[in-house]
Amino acid sequence: MQRITRAAVLGAGVMGAGIAAHLANVGIRTLLLDMVPKTLTAEEEARGLTHQDRAVRNRLAEAGKARLLKESPSPVYHPSVLALIETGNFDDDLERLRDVDWIIEVIVEDLAAKRALLERVEAHWREGTVVSSNTSGISITRMVEGRSAAFRRHFLGTHFFNPPRYLPLLEIIPHAETDPKIVEGMRRFAEVKLGKGVVIAKDTPNFIANRIGTYGLIVTLRAMEAMGLGIDAVDAITGEAMGRPKSATFRTLDVVGLDTFLHVAQNVYDNVSDPKEKAAFDVPPVLKEMVDRGMIGQKAGQGFYKQVKADGQKTILSLDLKTLEYGPRQKFEAPSLLAGKGKNLKTRLELLLFADDVAGRFAWEVTKKTLLYAAEKVGEICNTPEEIDRAMRLGFGWSLGPFELWDALGVRRVAERMAADGETLPTWVEALLQEPSPSFYRQDDTALSVFGRSGYTPVVIAREALSLERLKQGGRKIGGNQSASLVDLGDGVLALEFHSRGNALGTDIVSVANQAFRLLESDFDGMVIGNEGKNFSAGANVMLMLMEAQDENWEEIDRLVREFQRFTMRIKYSPRPIVAAPFGMTLGGGYEVAAAAARMVMHAETYMGLVETGVGLIPGGGGTKEFLIRMLERIPEGVKADPQPFVNHAFETIALAKVSTSAEDARRIGYARATDKIVINREHLLHEAKAAVLELVRSGYTPPVPAKIPIVGQSGYAVMQLGIYSLKNRRAITEHDARIADRLAFVLAGGRLPKGTLVDEQYLLDLEREAFLSLIAEPKTQARMAHMLKTGKPLRN
Repeated sequence: MQRITRAAVLGAGVMGAGIAAHLANVGIRTLLLDMVPKTLTAEEEARGLTHQDRAVRNRLAEAGKARLLKESPSPVYHPSVLALIETGNFDDDLERLRDVDWIIEVIVEDLAAKRALLERVEAHWREGTVVSSNTSGISITRMVEGRSAAFRRHFLGTHFFNPPRYLPLLEIIPHAETDPKIVEGMRRFAEVKLGKGVVIAKDTPNFIANRIGTYGLIVTLRAMEAMGLGIDAVDAITGEAMGRPKSATFRTLDVVGLDTFLHVAQNVYDNVSDPKEKAAFDVPPVLKEMVDRGMIGQKAGQGFYKQVKADGQKTILSLDLKTLEYGPRQKFEAPSLLAGKGKNLKTRLELLLFADDVAGRFAWEVTKKTLLYAAEKVGEICNTPEEIDRAMRLGFGWSLGPFELWDALGVRRVAERMAADGETLPTWVEALLQEPSPSFYRQDDTALSVFGRSGYTPVVIAREALSLERLKQGGRKIGGNQSASLVDLGDGVLALEFHSRGNALGTDIVSVANQAFRLLESDFDGMVIGNEGKNFSAGANVMLMLMEAQDENWEEIDRLVREFQRFTMRIKYSPRPIVAAPFGMTLGGGYEVAAAAARMVMHAETYMGLVETGVGLIPGGGGTKEFLIRMLERIPEGVKADPQPFVNHAFETIALAKVSTSAEDARRIGYARATDKIVINREHLLHEAKAAVLELVRSGYTPPVPAKIPIVGQSGYAVMQLGIYSLKNRRAITEHDARIADRLAFVLAGGRLPKGTLVDEQYLLDLEREAFLSLIAEPKTQARMAHMLKTGKPLRN
């Protein structure tokens, strides 16, 4: 792995500053440089500054750094990391490049400008320092023409996707003279330290993801025009129905910027020689007209969509591409889309792509063309189909890459329909069809291979990339039901995997967990609780609880809450170590499960919180009790301190349903402990969680000893009640908000016992359960639950 402790980012625009922020996120000291401004601002002149002042000379880099605090979503894990970013300029500070291990060029996408800057960089470059360009498609080879042989050996492309913190893809692009050791060292560094999913791309126009993605977008536009569809219809088809992000086609283009998209498409058009391919990247004239009119997307306030405000209400209008005028959005429905709602991805895709309705015909045309183009590019832009699949999943947010999609639909079935449409398949795909059961991917035990131009070759998988799906396909599933599975991770470690819809926690999952506890008694040394869904878990099954409440099944709700409390307590006091591996949304019951574990190994992008007040409840599965304990743990041992401020923090955090913005933020709030580990790479999470289990086993793990908890009691309850009364009196909260807050305060205070009374966990769990039951019986709480299920947004009533 390349050793990098200091880096320099050349260019402090949106992308450059974002890369600097992510380097700071992972602890790398970073020098952020940009040009010296040519003119003074009016403010600088008023302050009497001149071009000799550093404040002026570093203005562009300082502005890029300052912007990081204003961007949403935030590019930093926590504002404190910005202390690792120093600023400077190209005229005064290039000599400081001798002190860094990696130099990243992130200036304007212009070959001449990049070459000129790299010439200046080499004058201050120290051999051994890696130099890279973040270009999205310019030739890496041409960029270093005229540079020394040593400099060229240390040079490569490192194409981050925007925003660098959130999009995991990094395309590494070596040229013919790049030292292979540097390529491998940077690949490992990017995976382990930066948390990136890396693909090695060939030095061709737009590399992999932008080459395939741009082609797919242009194909979509042409099919739209041919079939007479509008923007709203296309986005209804090309979003989640096709296994793509919710932003679909036109909302994605508005975020990216139409000017940026045209620049990327033009780069392929200018740099390919095949007339057919050149014609494929000749964008429709209407897009060029939109750019000329300034209708370039979100950054201009108008693109394919436009937000307007009338009578205090915000409305989204969509563009008519024939008239270039905005109008009300048009709801689009088709039988194939309706049939696929609520179905798993494979079923949804089959129902859509093989349907004989307008949505099906459109989706098939776009998919067919994209699959064929991806197949043609194998060998030219990368070595195997796996790099294309990986790039499209990690860079464009597709659920399945082109060849994974082809496999899911059936290789022969898709090929036969393509042939019936008069399409010509690449010869290497025709060779695959000679196999008895053609499939681009083939698995033998847990080893994966992919079919390409040279037949089947092994897919190189990092040892840290532990996959439950691969293990299950290799026969390692040992129990489970439709909502959860038990998987043997090897080395005496069991995994409890959630895979219910949305990973909502219900009785099915608790049932499988009880199987897991029995297996831990006899067959395994420890367990990981984790999964490979979009989120760890957004909490309990709200629909189930609401239905029981509407039917007034209070005894059943009481049973369900008791059962879930027993589940979390069995996790906490298991004689075998249990490690939770949360990521993404880890809310409500999801947090209660994770917090009960002996350790949490969290992905850096973990958004953790107890959010039950948003649906009119309080945490009832042990979350209130557990967060209170975490707050009281902040009082140093042996120190006599008033616990009230710590209880107040717990009250405020839960009452306001605060959610962490990162795993680091979860530590700051108190959801996570200092002993809980943060993992940058999502694909390495389960491996690191398993390693944590094995480390606990090796260290002779013993479960925690149940301890008595000191409460603030009646007087502490009164303190919190005073705060509630003040907020209600100012009309900052509703009557029902106050009711919920009061129930929460009562539990956190430990009821009406005297301050300092020591209680056990079961006492607090009983208070939790009683408060939960009283609140769920309230009509206003049930209205909040129903509104959340219907709209995904909280109701204030």
